[in-house]
Amino acid sequence: MYMTGFKQCTLTVMDNIADPDIRFDEKGICNYCYEYKAAEINEHVKDPNRNELLEKLITKIKKDGKDKPYDCITGVSGGVDSTYLILMAKKWGLRPLIVHFDNGWNSEIAVQNINNIIRNTGFNLYTIVVNWEEFRDLQLSYIKAGVVDWEVPTDHAIAATWFKLAKKYKIKTILSGNNVVTEAIMPPSWINNKTDYVNLKAIQKKFGSISLNTYPVYDFWPQYYTAYLKGVKSEKPLNLLDYNKSKAKEQIKKELEWKDYGGKHYESVYTKFYQAYVLPTRFNIDKRKPHLSNLVLSGQISKEQALKELEEPLYLPNDLIREKEYVLKKLGLSNVEFETFMTMPKVNHGEYGKQPFITDKYPILKLLRPIVKLIRK
Repeated sequence: MYMTGFKQCTLTVMDNIADPDIRFDEKGICNYCYEYKAAEINEHVKDPNRNELLEKLITKIKKDGKDKPYDCITGVSGGVDSTYLILMAKKWGLRPLIVHFDNGWNSEIAVQNINNIIRNTGFNLYTIVVNWEEFRDLQLSYIKAGVVDWEVPTDHAIAATWFKLAKKYKIKTILSGNNVVTEAIMPPSWINNKTDYVNLKAIQKKFGSISLNTYPVYDFWPQYYTAYLKGVKSEKPLNLLDYNKSKAKEQIKKELEWKDYGGKHYESVYTKFYQAYVLPTRFNIDKRKPHLSNLVLSGQISKEQALKELEEPLYLPNDLIREKEYVLKKLGLSNVEFETFMTMPKVNHGEYGKQPFITDKYPILKLLRPIVKLIRK
């Protein structure tokens, strides 16, 4: 069943099948367990004073947003984490601008969930609708490039739009649904820097057929100006709560008429196809392993439960046939063309260049930090 030399973490379901860089200590505990514990500390997940930290954050957001139409921004996909965060923002008395990226791949359940969220909270919704021909061409470029992380085109546009709107409405806080207990673990080789415009631009230039005239880009200087000079920060308030995914689901079902859509991030047809078919078939990656390992380490499920879930098929046969046909037709690919891309040599994102750390590209920024702090004050 497994390759020779297969090794699995004694605490989680992380293993060396798709992550040859995984490390184990003398007890068989993998490096991701220690990284998870470090994330708990860094994000104050078990901080005895986290209630005070949360109250302080909420107070600051309200103060910064006084006399403005919105006091924060947060995204909505129709998934669990973003939906629960919006519900809590309502309970905290915040006034977020809700941002949704309509990339043409929303499932019917996701659309229904988003409509119910807005109707039940009364928040304003800003929907990013990109030019479909541009976006499709960019998605095809990532497929043709041979790289992992075909989700960059969506995530990049979302990040770019958040900062654009923060600047427009003079908002200081972006609320993120990212949290330690459900998504602290992820092998670095499985993803790429979502905000790396250098890499995205290079891939599109090499493999794209049209220019990205309307696609939102996350370029260096606008981001630096907004994040540093304007003091815009991304906050993760779910880390300051007793966030339990199953309990959160029940609460948003009851209060926001939310409906479950299946696996993590399966609110998008494209994401489901990518995670449940492309990743395991082309890259030998099963994203359920880090997702379930997070829940094991946070005490929400047992390792035995995680192993049992991994025995379930990622796709039901009929669903795969139907959804693969839908995805390929929407992308304008024949099955022969797609299978050619699925079997071509794998390429590291770095082969196309990457955005250096800002202080590597502009060393003078290290010297400017004290001045920047003074300007922000």
